[in-house]
Amino acid sequence: MLRCMRTTIRIDDTLLAEAKARAAESGRTLNAVIVDALRETFARRATDERSPRAEIPVFRGSRLMPGADLDDGAALLDLMERAEP
Repeated sequence: MLRCMRTTIRIDDTLLAEAKARAAESGRTLNAVIVDALRETFARRATDERSPRAEIPVFRGSRLMPGADLDDGAALLDLMERAEP
C-alpha cells in the first residue's frame, strides 16, 4: 500500500489551469495528473543521467588554430575547409 502525505505547494496559475484541463479531459483527478507528471519527469531525468557522455574527438594539435574566431561561424567554417588536406 502506498503511503500518501498531504502537502501544500504553490503552482503558477497558468500551469494549474492546464493541469486541471488535462485532468478533466482524461477523467482523472488533479492529484493523479500532477503525480504522473512528477513520475514522468523523474524517470526521464534518471534515464538522462545513465546516458553515456559523448566523446568529442580532437585532431591535430592542442591549441586553437591561429586566426580562428569562435564567435564567427562562417569564418570558422572557411578556416576549417582551407585546413582540410
